[in-house]
Amino acid sequence: MIGCLCIHGFTGSPDEVAPLAEYLQKRTDWVIKTPTLPGHGKRLQLKGITYDQWFQAAERELQALMEICETVYVIGFSMGGVIAVYLAEKYKIDKLVLLSAAFYYVNPRQLIKDIHEIVRDGWRRRFRENPLFIRYKNKILATPLTAILEFRKLVNEVRPRLPNVHIPALIVQGEKDGIVPVKSAHYLYNKIGSSQKKLLLLRESYHHVCHGPDRYLLFCEVEKFLRENKLENGIY
Repeated sequence: MIGCLCIHGFTGSPDEVAPLAEYLQKRTDWVIKTPTLPGHGKRLQLKGITYDQWFQAAERELQALMEICETVYVIGFSMGGVIAVYLAEKYKIDKLVLLSAAFYYVNPRQLIKDIHEIVRDGWRRRFRENPLFIRYKNKILATPLTAILEFRKLVNEVRPRLPNVHIPALIVQGEKDGIVPVKSAHYLYNKIGSSQKKLLLLRESYHHVCHGPDRYLLFCEVEKFLRENKLENGIY
């Protein structure tokens, strides 16, 4: 039996990876798990949560999956991608999919473009309806500084582990990502110890690649990667 653990990002929820999880669920008989990390979900409650609690929660989910599945894949989005690397270094999993993995964060140029879009909508009296404004406003208001510091600690804890990860890895990055810059994906591709690795750049996608305009390409590539026996290295 095959199991697949899908981990969402910082201040996010399983909704971030749901389209991909649902696609795989429909096309396979795999056991697909999309847990909610402590303090996350539709209502953020991050005060007092530490990064090791995120690690521990992901480990529990992985261990439960490994008890019933002979083969286990881990898919991580944004901070979930960082956690996925942590799991891959510590446990015997089979393949790794890293979506917008946040080893670097906040792409200033794209963020400025996003803000310009918000401001433009504001002049048209649609400011409060702009999805970017709603997303940034809600997360900023609900995210304590301590949680941001814990997120940074998590990234700093995992970065040195990258060379120790040797399983096949698919790294996916939206080229218009305003949160995680493209250099994060290149850094990951160069530092990870995997001999089989592929970097897929999505030209029209922003941070939430599972919901972006290139999502069907993404879904097909992820399924292909998880099904194939040998990966051709390179940047696509």
